[in-house]
Amino acid sequence: MAGDGQLTAQATLTDRLVRHAHRVRFEDFGPSVLERARHRVLDALGNTAAGHRAQGTGRLVETVVGWGGRPDAPVLGDGRRIPAHHAAMLNAALMRSFDFEPVGAEGPGRRQVAAHLTGTTVPVALAVGEREGADGRALLTALLAGEDIAARLAFGSGFDVYSGQDNTGTVNGVGATVVACLLMGLDETRTRHALGIAVNQLAGTVAAIFDRASAFTLPMAFAARNAITAAELAAAGTTGPEDPLGGRFGFLQTYCADPDPEVMLERLGEEFYADAVIKPWSCCRAAHPSLDACVRLVEEGGVDPERIEKVVVHVTPRTAGGFVGQPFEPGECPEVSAAFSIRYTAAAALVFGTVRPEHLGPEVVADPRVRALLDVVEIRGSLDDREVLTAEVELHLSDGTVARQRVDTPRGDVHHAPLSEAQILEKYRLNTAFSGRIGPARAERAAELVAHLEDLEDLGALTGCFVPER
Repeated sequence: MAGDGQLTAQATLTDRLVRHAHRVRFEDFGPSVLERARHRVLDALGNTAAGHRAQGTGRLVETVVGWGGRPDAPVLGDGRRIPAHHAAMLNAALMRSFDFEPVGAEGPGRRQVAAHLTGTTVPVALAVGEREGADGRALLTALLAGEDIAARLAFGSGFDVYSGQDNTGTVNGVGATVVACLLMGLDETRTRHALGIAVNQLAGTVAAIFDRASAFTLPMAFAARNAITAAELAAAGTTGPEDPLGGRFGFLQTYCADPDPEVMLERLGEEFYADAVIKPWSCCRAAHPSLDACVRLVEEGGVDPERIEKVVVHVTPRTAGGFVGQPFEPGECPEVSAAFSIRYTAAAALVFGTVRPEHLGPEVVADPRVRALLDVVEIRGSLDDREVLTAEVELHLSDGTVARQRVDTPRGDVHHAPLSEAQILEKYRLNTAFSGRIGPARAERAAELVAHLEDLEDLGALTGCFVPER
């Protein structure tokens, strides 16, 4: 597929991206692009299943299922069928519950920006794809085209994670709308209208993260719901603005601090961008460098937590002053507080050697070993702000020695410190087992289907594996 990377006076930014999405064919994807997509889908499914164990999600599921409607698609891990836009919303919220889903929208030069695209795009692809009778190739083609656009918008938006905006509710909504339109068979004109309708619904704030509220899952979830709604309204004849992305009062002007449309179009049709990180640990990516350092200290030195008198975590001033650097208080939602706290994740990692969903609940938060370390963790904003994903950890031990570990590239980045396929599969298995809803046989069958997703003729065979065995 030829590149189409330069804006002209005749073609708007929306035109270029919509044309690109409609020209993409399955044959355009190389083996590594497809392998990464399969890994993200598998990871998404495991995280969605695990989300049923998060605080308050049971009531959320019952509320949305209670709204009723057409039985288009299932709630994964529950099995009940509801309208596609509600199913996608719930599945996205479940996936986001423990902040364990893929992250890191990439752009040219293997650079990344803070984003969580998969948490919206995969639920939309599965819900709409099943309703429309799509096969695995159609799902992957739509998914990769939509994720590519979302990643380009995220990378070129000038997004700042501490600006107050939550881009899981903005770029995710745009990319997922493209996914829905392609699976529904809308033409380029209707896709442009759908994007105009979607832009009217974009929103999101990180206030819930700062305040440790479970509503942090909702921008991603609303983006999934709104993407399908936008595509359905466009299919029904509702029209939108001519250039909802780059035009007057469009996405760039309304939602972007310092947009660069030329970067958004760089190598368009030649490279397909998406989330570049499969998380090894269940917490905010900003906490991963320090957590990784703690895990390495445990793995390499066999440090006894009872010998630790002080833990000093060196990060950048922006990280120390951000939501992950706040004092740890369990509050009403301990899982959210824990997932977005360097102090907590460092303490838990030193005790357990890892941080998974089961380490974020109130019982573990109250563990005396964790509490003892929480009292001696000190965060210092001593690193250069350019060292965004770097951390140094010092353990001051009771015998007077100091153990140190520096991490410049935390694990999970597909380009620099990737998880192996075996590690990704193990994470998926642990998550499905943790859910208490998906038996090992069904979990393994789903993993086999995802491994050959392009050959799958019926998406219902995959989602059917996520019906609880009653």
